[in-house]
Amino acid sequence: MTESTKTPSSGRRFALWQGAAALSTLALVPLATGAMASVDASTTDEISRFMDVLLEVKANYVEPVSDETLIDGAINGMLASLDPHSGYLDASDYSNLRTQTDGEYGGLGLSVTMEDGVVKVIAPTADTPADRAGIKAGDYITHIDGQLIFGMTLDEAVAQMRGRPGTKIEITVVREGQDKPLELTLTREIIDLKPVKWEVKDDVGVLTISSFSADATTDLKAAMVAVEKSLGRAPRGWILDLRSNPGGLLDEAVGVSDIFLERGEIVSQRGRRKGDIERYFAEPGDLAQGEPVIVLIDAGSASASEIVAGALQDQHRALVMGERSFGKGSVQTVLPLTDTTALRLTTARYYTPSGRSVQEGGIDPDIRVPQLSDPDYASRPSFRESDLRRHLINEKKVDNALLEKDEKADPRFTATAEELKTKGIEDFQLHYALETIGRIGPQAARMAQRGKPAAAPRN
Repeated sequence: MTESTKTPSSGRRFALWQGAAALSTLALVPLATGAMASVDASTTDEISRFMDVLLEVKANYVEPVSDETLIDGAINGMLASLDPHSGYLDASDYSNLRTQTDGEYGGLGLSVTMEDGVVKVIAPTADTPADRAGIKAGDYITHIDGQLIFGMTLDEAVAQMRGRPGTKIEITVVREGQDKPLELTLTREIIDLKPVKWEVKDDVGVLTISSFSADATTDLKAAMVAVEKSLGRAPRGWILDLRSNPGGLLDEAVGVSDIFLERGEIVSQRGRRKGDIERYFAEPGDLAQGEPVIVLIDAGSASASEIVAGALQDQHRALVMGERSFGKGSVQTVLPLTDTTALRLTTARYYTPSGRSVQEGGIDPDIRVPQLSDPDYASRPSFRESDLRRHLINEKKVDNALLEKDEKADPRFTATAEELKTKGIEDFQLHYALETIGRIGPQAARMAQRGKPAAAPRN
């Protein structure tokens, strides 16, 4: 998710991920009185109609109901009629939002949304209880501790999944293609979202960003230094793994992109009015020194991840590989109402340097590489922004259906999960990326020596 708003105290821009709520990019800003919409006669008539309903309910409902309950319900209903990412943040929700952007909370490590009254998994965060239990994108969570959660709000369901670290939770998961539900027992942990992990494989630096939480850019720079220190020299290329990364802070997405770029636009966000355009640009200095870069994405790569992938792809700085991304291209702004409550409102869309909106369509990889090492890959349905009800429509979206349903088998990608396992290949997408770095490395190095930016070859 990628939204931008300024915190009155820090001026920091925020992007909210779908770690426990809806995919979005957030910014915290004061609610300015000058931004209030003008109240015309039509608006006055509609407010009068609302008050008539409110008074009838208070007077005649079968049980007494408080004004607070009725107004909260009206606000939530109003925002729910807009799009999947707008909403009202009460004291608990607002606190959870700030906890997520700080990068640490107690829970299972799931990125979820709501579909037809049921909690649906966007992606589990790597190396968390949900990930280790085998929960996958597209799974439905129907029961928590034996209680049916159908009809709960997303925030209520998330609140039940969170809890004191070390406590157990039983969840029922329904997966398409499975004959019966999966009954899983997980132990809650502190989900400390260390945003960056690194390793060296075949003289290549593999950089995994699990979320764009605070300090992701700083941690990525430190990881690159650590890779070079472990090798005693620069690696022959870099792999930036953004798979199942649901987003995070806009500042961090811009900062990570800037690490690999010498110049040019990274992203722009455009609001309702013609003048509501804000652009972000790279500053001189490619820390990778022109060495080849491959970005790995999948259907769980959303918002801030799509900003990075789109920027490096459009600037011809990286080869994007994997699956089409989630397609979260709207910006949510957090507008504080009181010290403890706020409004999360969709206020803009973001665009890649070439002017593409990724809303609905996502980022198409330069080379589509299936995750053949996952035995459930072929049968498990994908889930993206375009599957959410009331999602914003992208009039210029490219139809990916024909590409993704191409029945012609790619001879490079015919191995089965069992065959790959016998060869010791546990992650086929990463394996193929490492092989590709070997093929494009010498060409990229020559281009860098000539003082030209390394161009990503197109499939």
